[in-house]
Amino acid sequence: MSMSRKNELYYSNDVLLYPLLILLSIVVVFWIESRFNFNFNYLGIYPRKFEGLRGILFSPFIHGDTKHLFNNSIPLIVLSSALFYFYRSIRWKVLIYGLLLTGLLTWFIGRPSNHIGASGVIYMLTAFLMFRGILSKQYQLTALSFGVIFLYGSFIWYIFPTDPKISWEGHLSGFLVGVVFAFIFNKQSLPNKKYAWQKEDYDPSNDPFMKNFDEDGNFIENKTDVEDITQTTTNVNYILKKKKLKRENDL
Repeated sequence: MSMSRKNELYYSNDVLLYPLLILLSIVVVFWIESRFNFNFNYLGIYPRKFEGLRGILFSPFIHGDTKHLFNNSIPLIVLSSALFYFYRSIRWKVLIYGLLLTGLLTWFIGRPSNHIGASGVIYMLTAFLMFRGILSKQYQLTALSFGVIFLYGSFIWYIFPTDPKISWEGHLSGFLVGVVFAFIFNKQSLPNKKYAWQKEDYDPSNDPFMKNFDEDGNFIENKTDVEDITQTTTNVNYILKKKKLKRENDL
């Protein structure tokens, strides 16, 4: 696939396929825990311990209960699908590097506890989509940014220590990584469409529309066409035919 094609907005199956596969893997892990009575919490991020580094890869797939899983599922699908559709050329970089850096930052700043769940990745995607859209100055991405703010803008309150059961450190880490990514991946994600008059080879003298105006910008009325229309006459001839009825008398 060419780079220009990657930068275009168009729907393809992978826009939903990959996010659904990611969510499916999370659900399968949770099902295995519930079905076989396993507890994978020890595979979460445990800050500043060497074995806790494995949680950088594993923690997004581990959730404590069904409520935790449900609360993360819908935002993960919505935000990752938006990433895959609007930022096609950089989507894997943002997703994979964002997951790794969010986990690593959580490992540095987190409390001494097992941090699990995909919320850190969700906060990373939220911040990235919000700030990248505004910085892009492109109406499609700006509209996406405002849509994310409307849906998930309230998430920002949970980057602060409001609940001891919530890993606000993971939320804060994801949010910071998303903001940084918004500045790092600062190239235009969508091609800027140019109108005919914005192209370098544009010649106003060959533009049919511009021919209707003079050098001062005044509209030129084409009098010849008007005169031709007014002078054109149509002759309509009516022919009346009379039929004589002959009456025949039977003698």
